[in-house]
Amino acid sequence: MSIEKRSIRRRGIYLLPNLFTTGALFAGFYSITSAINGHFETAVIAIFVAMILDGLDGRVARLTNTQSEFGVQYDSLSDMVSFGVAPALVMYILALSSMGRAGMFAAFVHTAGGALRLARFNAQVGTADKRYFQGLPSPAAAAILVGFIWFCLEHDYDIQVIKYFALVLTICTGLLMVSNFRYSSFKEIDLKGKVPFIVAIAVMLSIAFVMAQPQTTLFFISLGYAISGPVVTLVMRKRRLLERKM
Repeated sequence: MSIEKRSIRRRGIYLLPNLFTTGALFAGFYSITSAINGHFETAVIAIFVAMILDGLDGRVARLTNTQSEFGVQYDSLSDMVSFGVAPALVMYILALSSMGRAGMFAAFVHTAGGALRLARFNAQVGTADKRYFQGLPSPAAAAILVGFIWFCLEHDYDIQVIKYFALVLTICTGLLMVSNFRYSSFKEIDLKGKVPFIVAIAVMLSIAFVMAQPQTTLFFISLGYAISGPVVTLVMRKRRLLERKM
């Protein structure tokens, strides 16, 4: 047996981080099946669970030094299902299916935007500014759609009334993902450093507020983050113009 064949047989994948990725993938799949069966609140919660697991897999890989190219590609495929396909289908089944081709078009725009966003991210991973994301991250785009659905379910809004806003919102999330707006990655925040005591109190109160009203706060937080991209980009362009004039 040649040395090359031995090396191929010894190749494998790291189990721990990929378990989190598989969990996120299953949560996205479970969201779709729940929506098909009419359990929309369960579908929404499943996508939020996928977001938590998606945030953990990369951190676990870095902490355990188990990063791999396989893990990167697997994570992207999982994100495509959980944050591209699943929220678009949940929104389509709940609010857009009665709108015919327009509803299908809106759902596809979000799905295609998620695919293009992930492909661009993978292509630019070695050259992009770590402080910012180019385009709205797909988990944030998914949070807007499912947060809106959860908010509407909590307040018993009539689907026939909100479906036009849902149509516009779904298209906008897809377009924001492929836009050139810059979104903060929050990677410059030092979680290991010391902070004033008042900051710890503010964080504690914020968590308590989110837990008390998750349907409202998660939607408006994700919506505010989506709006921050155009604002930050315009401010940065204005600063550059002023610097050139000076």
